[in-house]
Amino acid sequence: MYQVDAERFALLIGLSLFFGFAFEGFYSDEMPRRPGGVRTFPLLALAGGGLFLLDPRYGSAFIAGLLVVGSWIYAYVWRESKAEEPLEGLFIVPACNLLAYVLGPIALTQPLWLGVTVAVAAVLLLGGRRKLHELARQVPGSEIVTAAQFLILVGIVLPLLAGRPAIPYTSVTPFGVWLAVVAVSSISYASYLLQRFVFSGRTTLFMSILGGLYSSTATTVVLARRARAEGMTRELQSGVIAATAMMYLRLLVICLLFNLALGRMLIAPLLALAFVSAIVAAVCARTGKRSAPATQPQNPLQIWAALVFAALFVVISMLTTWTQNHLGHAGIYALAGVVGVTDIDPFVLSLAQGGAAGIGLATATSAIIVASSSNNLLKAVYTVAFSRRRESWIPAGALALIAALGVALAVLVVR
Repeated sequence: MYQVDAERFALLIGLSLFFGFAFEGFYSDEMPRRPGGVRTFPLLALAGGGLFLLDPRYGSAFIAGLLVVGSWIYAYVWRESKAEEPLEGLFIVPACNLLAYVLGPIALTQPLWLGVTVAVAAVLLLGGRRKLHELARQVPGSEIVTAAQFLILVGIVLPLLAGRPAIPYTSVTPFGVWLAVVAVSSISYASYLLQRFVFSGRTTLFMSILGGLYSSTATTVVLARRARAEGMTRELQSGVIAATAMMYLRLLVICLLFNLALGRMLIAPLLALAFVSAIVAAVCARTGKRSAPATQPQNPLQIWAALVFAALFVVISMLTTWTQNHLGHAGIYALAGVVGVTDIDPFVLSLAQGGAAGIGLATATSAIIVASSSNNLLKAVYTVAFSRRRESWIPAGALALIAALGVALAVLVVR
């Protein structure tokens, strides 16, 4: 049996009045023939709360009242749908009345934060009706599908893999593999959403910085292809280098998430390389001609891409374990140089999720820096090959110098 005190009763009245005032404020002019408002909502909330308290165990009285309210709502919707000009927000009105009825037992029996959250969320949704409709018209259907794919990665596949044993010939579990996929995908998807909906139309340099958060290699290819058509402008040059600076920060964040000890070892060298890259990008941004605004980015989050990443992760983890057992540290460095011409994230994650334990933190740190340097050489080749511009040797040379600096830092780490 619930004991209702004065504070709970005051909360019920206050939240229902707040909801009713907001409802009338939003719809007083647009929907003069609507049920509900500043008087009806408190009465509905009182009815819902009182009927629930009569039979809190089974809720029979509350359900009976819900059927009555539902019949009333049905009659209203049926009548308005038969009108010559049906109201635009026909179902919003009955939904608000139903919520006001349910708000009664929520305010009386649930934690304070829940009742306040429900009322505030309802008011914000009412007030943002036009903006939400505009946003829905602007968001393509493909973006909704992509968001659903991201939820599949996080909410369905990841829990199903919990508790599974380690993959043979590796030190990682299926859950660890998919957790890495989710971590990298989250960074990529967040960066894409910022580019697509928050900072759309900004300068090429700014968009290159965001692009480097999910793939500095892909960003470099996009910028080089633009340079072939527009010329290697100063913003395209600086964008190539700035994307690499963000690559170092992304690798550092990933390592700190999955292996704090390894991440700490990488703080100094990766921040140093990111700082040097940022300085070079700033110098390139001050020379040459300006470029046109950045184009819309391509969404990097796809199910097939996640599956490919997971497969690469498992294969590289197996290669890392085999190399460690048969070739030693020299083999790890050679593998780091090879994987740099593909996707270095699986290699970095394989070391962060267990590979570093067998070869030592210093060797793992050095191998990650070598892999990033190898990837910089690949981006230098892409810059020249895709742009076919004489000026492309400037960012390509800068990437080669940053790669050489990375190799020097890798040597210092193991010493």
